[in-house]
Amino acid sequence: MSTPQSGKAKGREYAIQLDTNDPLKSFRKEFLIPTKVKSASNSDDGDEPCIYFCGNSLGPQPKRTSERIASHLSAWATKGVLGHFTENEDSDLPPFLHVDDAAAKLMAPVVGAEVSEVAVMETLTANLHLLMASFYRPNQEKYKIIIEGKAFPSDHYAVESQIRHHDFVPKQAMVLIEPEDPTATTISTSHILSVIDKHASTTALVLLPGIQYYTGQYLDIKAITAHAHRHGIIIGWDLAHAVGNVDLRLTEWDVDFAAWCNYKYVNSGPGAIGGLFVNSRHGQVDIPAIKTGADGFRDRLCGWWGGDKAMRFAMGNHFIPISGAAGWQVGNPSALALTAVIASLEIFALTDMATIRAKSIALTAYLEDLLLHPPSANDHYKKHLPYQIITPSNQEERGAQLSVRLEPGLLESVMKFLEDAGVIVDERRPDVIRVAPAPLFNTFSEVWDFANIFTSACSTAQAGTVHGSQEAAASMGQDLKGWAEIK
Repeated sequence: MSTPQSGKAKGREYAIQLDTNDPLKSFRKEFLIPTKVKSASNSDDGDEPCIYFCGNSLGPQPKRTSERIASHLSAWATKGVLGHFTENEDSDLPPFLHVDDAAAKLMAPVVGAEVSEVAVMETLTANLHLLMASFYRPNQEKYKIIIEGKAFPSDHYAVESQIRHHDFVPKQAMVLIEPEDPTATTISTSHILSVIDKHASTTALVLLPGIQYYTGQYLDIKAITAHAHRHGIIIGWDLAHAVGNVDLRLTEWDVDFAAWCNYKYVNSGPGAIGGLFVNSRHGQVDIPAIKTGADGFRDRLCGWWGGDKAMRFAMGNHFIPISGAAGWQVGNPSALALTAVIASLEIFALTDMATIRAKSIALTAYLEDLLLHPPSANDHYKKHLPYQIITPSNQEERGAQLSVRLEPGLLESVMKFLEDAGVIVDERRPDVIRVAPAPLFNTFSEVWDFANIFTSACSTAQAGTVHGSQEAAASMGQDLKGWAEIK
């Protein structure tokens, strides 16, 4: 889908035309879009759908989710334990024993991987720990982990605890990548590569986000991975904000490992089971070597669900892993939770990530243009926009999300106005809102409507706030400039 022309001189009719030509326009009916809340909107349109631009935080529920879960519950009710091994005559869902395999088969094309390289299991932080148990093997010479300075807190906690677990000191072993310019909000690829160069001789692992959760910056996974490998360093990726959002090619890019959640752009529900990727060269299992007493596979934290499925119920105590990513499974996964993931992935299987990404690029470009040239604003407002887009303007360096930093003191009023107008976005205090139109269920008309509502929200907030006030910032105890603001 081509990037829209500038919408600043065009009206809502242009957005409707874009929706008409959208190859994914039928996908919206696959989802239950949250409705406006009467008590918030002070209107009688409570049954109308919201403008839901919050798929980067929690995707909406697919309509087929309840159907799939009902089918699973029926199988459980009628078959009991036999449901692990017998087909369900009323559904094409596999027996409980094989639901994880079905999920991996659907997940693999979404992340650009072979089926054997993917497992749908656990949650994001748990998967990071399981993966680091295999891939972070420090010694006295190479013990550092390089991470982004403003990584999502759970990633930071996981890395720090892994370092402590191996009896190293985080202040010495954790390298935090910060921008060269302290007023910047993003990190250049060249700077990331230079940090890897600087610490290569003492680094055991690099762990970075595919897309930075706060700014929406999409890192160059291919280039950074190749650079780490030139130094012989293992590199892993947190793809929480990338999976289902951008067109990943994990196998082609030779990524070592990755982990993600499935409740954002994959729309699998709050706290949904996550996923992980392990490059095929790391997942090999050498059965003849194992029979001679050698290890025959990469060391890991083991559990029975990661063991050879043919021997799973033999109840032996000699662990032989499943070849590939499935060998990193530990415990019996929830077939109920996996069914919710499958329901959403079935929607992705009706198209492909290249098509999804093409619409996403067009949708977010249209949003950016309308925010930079608000069609309903007066000339003074247009010359003095009360916000700044901190997400990269280069479409290859971002996904669906635009992070908009408001002038100090406006956030609370703007968010209240948007909520009352039936717009759902999320905030990151002290002054950033994240706006993420998702291509599977959002429309260009919604982008047009949002831009006009947002202009009204900012204008109303300005009217009730001392323009440019620093008092609000001081009361938050935050430095509002550049990287230092990111929590």
